[in-house]
Amino acid sequence: MPEEGSIMNIEIEEIAKRALALSPAARAHLAEILLESLDYEEDLAISSEWRAEIHRRCHEIDSGAIELLPGEEALAELRKKYS
Repeated sequence: MPEEGSIMNIEIEEIAKRALALSPAARAHLAEILLESLDYEEDLAISSEWRAEIHRRCHEIDSGAIELLPGEEALAELRKKYS
């Protein structure tokens, strides 16, 4: 009989496999939901202004109003601009 921990690991692996099959926007939204569920807000003091900015930016990403770039591409553009 499998141990409880190994069953949970199998379940997590299956959830991760299914999550990775989602679109990038859906994965970002899922990540946001999971991070919010950890209640870091209680541990980290964030001003209301920063909280509003975070929510505004998340909404822009979720709605597709802005285009996200891979990190390496964004850094290459910045290097080119400021070289």
